[in-house]
Amino acid sequence: MAEAVRVYVSIGTNVDRERYVTAALDALAGWFGELAISPVYDSEAVGFDGSPFLNLVVGLETKWSVAELSRRFKQLEAENGRRRDVPKFSARTLDLDILIYGDAVGRVDGVELPRGEILKNAFVLRPLADIAPEDVHPVCGKSYGQLWREYNTGQKLWPVDFSWQGRQISNVSV
Repeated sequence: MAEAVRVYVSIGTNVDRERYVTAALDALAGWFGELAISPVYDSEAVGFDGSPFLNLVVGLETKWSVAELSRRFKQLEAENGRRRDVPKFSARTLDLDILIYGDAVGRVDGVELPRGEILKNAFVLRPLADIAPEDVHPVCGKSYGQLWREYNTGQKLWPVDFSWQGRQISNVSV
């Protein structure tokens, strides 16, 4: 039996945003139980002119392989109206990406690990640093907290109030 692996997953949506973040969290909690959930951020669309996104990162433990996670995430995206016949940089109902899978480095089951967006996009790095500030990026050797403190690309994001299953995940007034 495979041992459980710590996985971090990014969630993003810019269409009916609260609905699809909730759908993703409901599905992930159903599959994996307890989740570590970052604050939720509002961010500008990157790579195209579009509506702002809601973004967050979830940490979970799983025995599923990268291939199984990827397959289930694509299925969940499709069930929630994600279209693959549109340009890469366009509006989306739900986008789930595996960021980190244990200490895996390189191409695993067709997924590049760790995901390059961690070092490029504020909407990925900031929520990852929020829930795993001491964890170390397996390639560059710096903690996510340190990477966030050093981050400077001008990408803008703002924390937003967000509740899920009666629990306040994000609270701007704190």
